[in-house]
Amino acid sequence: MNYKIIKYVMGIVLCFGAIFMLLPCLVAIYYHEHAVFPFFVCAMGTGLLGLALARRKPENTTMFAKEGIVIVAVCWILLSFIGAIPYLATGSIRQPINALFESVSGFTTTGASILAEIDGLPHCILFWRCFSQWIGGMGVLVFIMAVLPNLGASNLYLMRAESSGPSVRKFLPKMQSMAFLLYAIYIALTILEFVLLVIAGMPVFDALCDSLSTAGTGGFAVRTDSIASYSRAVKLIIAIFMLLFGVNFQFYFLLLMKHIKEAFRMEEVRWYVVIYTTAVCLIAINLTFSVGQMTTGEIQGNFEDAIFQVATVMTSSGFATVDYARWPEFSQTLMLIVMCVGACSGSTACGIKISRVLLYVKAMGKELEFQLHPRSVRKIKMDDKTVDHETLRSTKAFLLAYIFIIVLATLIISIDQFDFRTNFTASIAMLNNIGPGLGNVGPTCCYESFSPLSKFVMMFEMLAGRLEIVPMLVLLTPGTWKKQ
Repeated sequence: MNYKIIKYVMGIVLCFGAIFMLLPCLVAIYYHEHAVFPFFVCAMGTGLLGLALARRKPENTTMFAKEGIVIVAVCWILLSFIGAIPYLATGSIRQPINALFESVSGFTTTGASILAEIDGLPHCILFWRCFSQWIGGMGVLVFIMAVLPNLGASNLYLMRAESSGPSVRKFLPKMQSMAFLLYAIYIALTILEFVLLVIAGMPVFDALCDSLSTAGTGGFAVRTDSIASYSRAVKLIIAIFMLLFGVNFQFYFLLLMKHIKEAFRMEEVRWYVVIYTTAVCLIAINLTFSVGQMTTGEIQGNFEDAIFQVATVMTSSGFATVDYARWPEFSQTLMLIVMCVGACSGSTACGIKISRVLLYVKAMGKELEFQLHPRSVRKIKMDDKTVDHETLRSTKAFLLAYIFIIVLATLIISIDQFDFRTNFTASIAMLNNIGPGLGNVGPTCCYESFSPLSKFVMMFEMLAGRLEIVPMLVLLTPGTWKKQ
């Protein structure tokens, strides 16, 4: 284990964390808020600690898979602790565990909150909540790779550990160029959404914060009712951009390179559209027939609600326009399925990912065919390319770990004596980085009433879900820290 490179990267992450904290300072200055001083002190303290750790670049900058995984896991935990300090320093959240929960939820783009009311919070805190989700959406280490010279010869390990999906492959020769392009697309889409929201009549500050949250598919908003009180045009724009940020960013790269046919041959993107459209139609129909009113206005309203809410749970955004916990059982069940499936790999969304689901279905088909024709040889392909054994193995391992964590977390959370629906959907919402679930953790509820033990379990789930489980499990494996 190369501990020196781990310490060095941790220092760089802290330095960038300090820079990130200066932006809420500007917001506080603009709105003449007293919270500017706590944010400035936090930024300076974080920056000094970062400089102390990164003052000397190690001679050996070699990173292998183990170092890459440990660096990503440790840095995300460290950033979450640092991000919690402003909540405590400004008095917005008084209990340390609640502040840490809010910070972890922000950086992991989960959107679960312990705050029942946010309308009275300072603008700088509202901005920090949303900005932390924008940082976590694409990943802080991907950002560092985009703006700094190469940290070593194995930056691909960092990219793989922090990015979502079964695997990350290079579509540009240099990792720095690849990271820069990803963030360029990310920033461009964020700016475009901000401009459209302002044109649609949304207040500038609200548009800025909600654009940051949408880009990270996080769900933190600046109003207690989330998006419900905004206009129909605003809701439509946010729904569209949630779906856009749920698309594999390689799709956008292929479009920019004018490889149109190759872009639309991506199976995952095609199934993303099919699954979303099917879920919207089924839920809208179910809502219409459950109410029994077949008026044009009722049908249109049901489709609008389904369009937004399916987009928000499928992309793990967590915004809300209605309380879907009050929908018919069929619609709630379908929403739960969509939560688990998630959006595309290589996006800012979380969940199992459609690419993995496709591989599971194809692997099951291959096994059924083998049972009928034992001598047959069939390869599993994705986008007309054979999927290697390593990818299939890691994909199957992911599902086992995914199920194990949900079951164990649900069991531990049940100590708080909430009903099964609340416990189970809370666990699913945390691991899939959705935010709201069903029951007592629905879109109109918060997580403040859970015990400290349950909150620590949920924080682990949030981090595991954002980092695709493996880095957090590796961090807890004793063999990781043994000297070779």
